[in-house]
Amino acid sequence: MAGKTMKALVKEKEGVSYKYMDYPVSGPDEGELLVRVTRTSICGSDLNLYSWNEVARTIAKVPFIPGHECVGEIIKVGAGCPDSFKIGQRVCCENHYFCGKCYQCLHGQENICQHLNQYGHGNGTVHGGCCQYTIIPARYAYVLRTDISDNAACLLEPFGVSHLAMEKLEPADESVLIQGCGPIGLMATGIAKAMGAKKIIVTDIVEQKLELAKKLGADILVNGKRQSLAEVVFRETDGYGVGRILEASGNADLLSNCFKLLRKGGVVVLVGLVKQAFHVEDFLKDILFKSLTIKTLHGRHIFSTWEKAEKMLHQRKVDIEAVISHTIPLSKFEE
Repeated sequence: MAGKTMKALVKEKEGVSYKYMDYPVSGPDEGELLVRVTRTSICGSDLNLYSWNEVARTIAKVPFIPGHECVGEIIKVGAGCPDSFKIGQRVCCENHYFCGKCYQCLHGQENICQHLNQYGHGNGTVHGGCCQYTIIPARYAYVLRTDISDNAACLLEPFGVSHLAMEKLEPADESVLIQGCGPIGLMATGIAKAMGAKKIIVTDIVEQKLELAKKLGADILVNGKRQSLAEVVFRETDGYGVGRILEASGNADLLSNCFKLLRKGGVVVLVGLVKQAFHVEDFLKDILFKSLTIKTLHGRHIFSTWEKAEKMLHQRKVDIEAVISHTIPLSKFEE
């Protein structure tokens, strides 16, 4: 498609901006796929990139096309790509571009590669999903195995984060507290239910999000503006505290206090992007003497998490499309 143009959102410069414009269609070069984008979902980081706040200045480099949660159809396969890639296949992009050579990559930890670049952020590539056609290196392309909808498929990237978080949390037959009902927390609620959690408590300060959590499988809803989270947790667990916590709010105060809400031997997984310092009031009493397990994660296992996540959605164990609030054309991005 050399010489042709497409419509795209472009972050041309620092500051508050995206520009809807004609942009050249390139490639594919060796080892790359040219993909017609069918759906792209909006991540909170895309809003940060638009406003160009401190988070954006840390994670991105201009110029670039935003959008890292997308699905599309292969329309051209570049030279040197594995024979398994065919025109017409539906693919998603693993947006964490790993080097394949560092210690982490050589030990199955590509998602925390020492030299990580990122699709949709201007790191190592100008390409992203907020456009009609995109370039995805074959090594980062995940070929869909099933007929899940494009709406579901474009959410596989964040759904994979929630899936890995729940794998680390091991919620089966456990009381689970999920802090924060953003997309990750909401998806995690559905996954916890699918994985056999005994009781799911969720907390947020937005009533609409709490109602979505209920639809996805939450048993107890706690509005932090009107209720005491600690009172609810200990009432619902006979005074012991919950066995598992997913901290997905990114709120420093919730993070600081969550250790008090875990029973002895409990597990907490941290996934929320806390931007402020946090303080643990009594480390010995609330963490060490309780023998807590604290885990974190970044991204997904490549590509095993993608496969498990797609299988779960194909089996309709989680109503992922419940988290979609609006569908808009690219030209109306400012809405």
